[in-house]
Amino acid sequence: MTNGNGTPPEAAQAPQLNVLAQYTKDLSFENPNAPSSLQQQSQPPQINIQINVSANNLSEQEFEVTLSVEGKAETAGKMMFSFELAYAGVFRIANVPKENLHPLVMIECPRLLFPFAREIIATAVRDGGFPPLMLDPVDFVGLYRQNMERQMAAQGGGQTGQA
Repeated sequence: MTNGNGTPPEAAQAPQLNVLAQYTKDLSFENPNAPSSLQQQSQPPQINIQINVSANNLSEQEFEVTLSVEGKAETAGKMMFSFELAYAGVFRIANVPKENLHPLVMIECPRLLFPFAREIIATAVRDGGFPPLMLDPVDFVGLYRQNMERQMAAQGGGQTGQA
């Protein structure tokens, strides 16, 4: 039996994840101590990076996922550079069980966005006069688990158990 176009009905219900759009929502790069920050430094800079993921429902099957990356490089207590990037995508997700939807949106969607955000950051840092900053791959599964554990602890933090 087919659904009229030669494919079996179960094939028509396959899970789908489509990228509808990708875009920079916000980008900031600061090089406050140039040109002195561009001179050869006696020690490598200390680089701190923070990554967050957020998502908004646009419709029943469409989600905007934003990957936020903030970072700064300091040496000898002086800032060399800092950046903030909010890079987003609109994803259409269909035929995915409800219990799998949240992890898919919060793990797979940012994983698809990350290489593009990484390139934007590398280019911004290079254009600021520094060697390109190549971010290491991100464990979005680990990030997701950390955030879920934090939410569970926050929800259970004010409750006392009674037997």
